[in-house]
Amino acid sequence: FPLQLVALPGNQVPLHIFEPRYRKMVGNAEATGSEFGIVLARGEGIVNAGCTVVVESVPQRYEDGRFDVITRGWRRFHLLAVNNEEEVLRGEVEFFADEDTRPAPPEFRTRALRACREIQAALHPEAAPLQADLVDPELSFRLAQVFQDLDFLDTLLRERSETSRLEQILAAAPKYVEKAQYVEKMKQKAGTNGHGHKPKGM
Repeated sequence: FPLQLVALPGNQVPLHIFEPRYRKMVGNAEATGSEFGIVLARGEGIVNAGCTVVVESVPQRYEDGRFDVITRGWRRFHLLAVNNEEEVLRGEVEFFADEDTRPAPPEFRTRALRACREIQAALHPEAAPLQADLVDPELSFRLAQVFQDLDFLDTLLRERSETSRLEQILAAAPKYVEKAQYVEKMKQKAGTNGHGHKPKGM
């Protein structure tokens, strides 16, 4: 399922399903308890890694056949081959997990949680404080939900070490609020035919 999002293991992914071919695919996954893959769409193509999801609930169904669905990330995979001859894309995949299974240092966990809470407070002050379990072996994936940078999320998805993912979050966090605010400002200017410039160092 090519989408403008990155699904991560263990995280909820709400979707609105409206195309008939995807209604059929997701409906089948709901009925059988099976997985389907989500990959990041890029231009006319897709990236070569993604994450499967499973259907948890269908909170809303519409008279015209559309429905809202809550899915949850399950397994990461690399795409080895793609078959686009069917109604929906089918792929030959290779699943992968972390190679470095050692627990991340406690100080990394604490610092990363603090940094992500600061990001959330700056960008979404109305939201409830980010909650995360510091002993979660995939804490990085929970914290990643505060980031909207798809390239960064794709990088985290591919990383095979929890410590490395937390290091990347800690490295990205200090400039992320400024970058996100700049992107939002440029979107608003673009909507009014305004002109902006890229800040130095970004």
